[in-house]
Amino acid sequence: MAGTGQDTRAEAATADREIVISRVVDAPPKLVFEAFTELRHLSQWWGPEGFTTTTRSFEFRTGGVWDFVMHGPDGTDYPEWISWTEIVPPERIVLLHGESHDDPNTFESTLTFAPHGAATRIVMRTVFPTQQLRDQAVKAYHAIEGGEQTLNSLASYVTQRRAGR
Repeated sequence: MAGTGQDTRAEAATADREIVISRVVDAPPKLVFEAFTELRHLSQWWGPEGFTTTTRSFEFRTGGVWDFVMHGPDGTDYPEWISWTEIVPPERIVLLHGESHDDPNTFESTLTFAPHGAATRIVMRTVFPTQQLRDQAVKAYHAIEGGEQTLNSLASYVTQRRAGR
């Protein structure tokens, strides 16, 4: 609760293990949220610049899983696995993300979708199990740049879709 100091302590406890990325998208929250919930949309924009995605299975529901492979522009394949742990349309999605369901380095991401005038502010807060894993994601996998590129791809996709292109 705000004012109790509890939120401040929780954030201080995870600050060295998290990455926070935000972006304003020129579309209403319902439309932006929908782009995260349906495979036909996700496959059009998910991932950093130059990456493509092949889905093995997809079930968007609490407890559901998205099992997929991201293909890097250099030809490297990255197995990926996401399980949704909380879905509050069109405000919030919480998920676990790793290479597979038994990945010990799985991290948690919370995505919030808030009205920002006629647009939507997305905040993606990712918490890693350790500071070392967060640092490795930033240095070896360019997680901050990749996250920003992914949200830019989302914004471009939703804006084009909204314009009817």
